[in-house]
Amino acid sequence: MMSATLYGMTAVALLLSWWFDREKTHRALKIGARSLYVVLPKILGMIALVGLVLALVPPELITRLFSFRGIGGFVLVAAIGAIITMPAPIAFPLVGSLLRLGAAPATLATFVTTLTMVGIITAPIEISYFGRRFTLIRQSLSFVTAIIIGLLMGVFL
Repeated sequence: MMSATLYGMTAVALLLSWWFDREKTHRALKIGARSLYVVLPKILGMIALVGLVLALVPPELITRLFSFRGIGGFVLVAAIGAIITMPAPIAFPLVGSLLRLGAAPATLATFVTTLTMVGIITAPIEISYFGRRFTLIRQSLSFVTAIIIGLLMGVFL
């Protein structure tokens, strides 16, 4: 129902834009199509990789990995998330799949936070834009925050 509402609102906005200025709307649609063309292979590749991992790794191993107790378990899962790094539209469905497989919600909170906020693989790109000091501070704070979020989720759930 929510998706249908969003699609409907998008269609209405697109029609209004087309009605007010066809030229600008056409240019915007072309830019959007080009952006989708560039991003789509990366997104499909990540989805395929996640599917492959979920198919090859036994559910018991995933459950055991995401069921560690204490700070050590949170740090381990946070480190895995920091290394893997993926965008939210892919990370959230992955975490949903892990939850259905029996992973602990508190551990998954830590994992998804580092998965989307910390990026060891993408750090060189971030350093080139923002500098080494900013990147190290931001990623370190994000890593610690992810562990705190997981611990708090463990307390409240």
